[in-house]
Amino acid sequence: MKAADTALGRPAIVLLHSSGASSRQWDTLATCLQRRHEVHAVDLHGHGRQGPWRGEAPLSMAAEMALVEPLLQRPAGVHLIGHSYGAAVALQLAAAQPSRVRSLAVFEPVLFGLLADHDPLGDGAREAFELGAWMQTLVSQGRFETAAEHFVDYWSGASSWARMPPAVRQSIASRMPVIVQHFDLLFADAPGTPQLARLTMPVLCLAGDGSTAAALSIAGLLRKLLPQACHELIPGVGHMGPITHPSLINERLLRFLGTVTARPTRPLASPA
Repeated sequence: MKAADTALGRPAIVLLHSSGASSRQWDTLATCLQRRHEVHAVDLHGHGRQGPWRGEAPLSMAAEMALVEPLLQRPAGVHLIGHSYGAAVALQLAAAQPSRVRSLAVFEPVLFGLLADHDPLGDGAREAFELGAWMQTLVSQGRFETAAEHFVDYWSGASSWARMPPAVRQSIASRMPVIVQHFDLLFADAPGTPQLARLTMPVLCLAGDGSTAAALSIAGLLRKLLPQACHELIPGVGHMGPITHPSLINERLLRFLGTVTARPTRPLASPA
């Protein structure tokens, strides 16, 4: 270990999960990383060990980011990895505090606000709007399982819900009120061009070529808005790639981290 690494400690690696999962989705990757790194798999509000949002105002991106922000105060900073909703949180967090983030790797961040701002009439925006509106209607009627079925089958493919074990279906259905809130804040809170310009750290944007129109449209927009990032379209993979193809996605993430962590660790700016 370099002397600078010893003095500063190792940068932490923070893993953020998708809406339908919890921090447990990263168990295999965390096990690989823990051999050489300090790893924090964070549960976002209403998932895993984290209780639902109890604030007076609706759930916001700032509230989700606040769960991770204490980790950013480490002298050596953090590397952020996120999938879907967690990728959107990671990207927003890196844009808000770029001096504290060593690198950013995201798999299909669901930044629906980008679709609304840059391609509101495209198929991706239409699908995202329709899915969010339909789920909101179902949840307001207390039809959580039906909402969960539409949510899962959209992101994972037709009949994916029917193939899930009952315990998994029950777990996802219980999260539907929180997931509907995710749709609201993702449409309302999108990073603009000035915020995206702050992402000067190494950035890896992954997507699967078998994903949904919404996810692929967002991936296309990020190619234009983040030209300095590394963008990869992985064949034969859908939106749930980190869960359905963990070996493939984890290998790519480990390769990216191996590159960025091999660089000398320099002191970061003091946190504001």
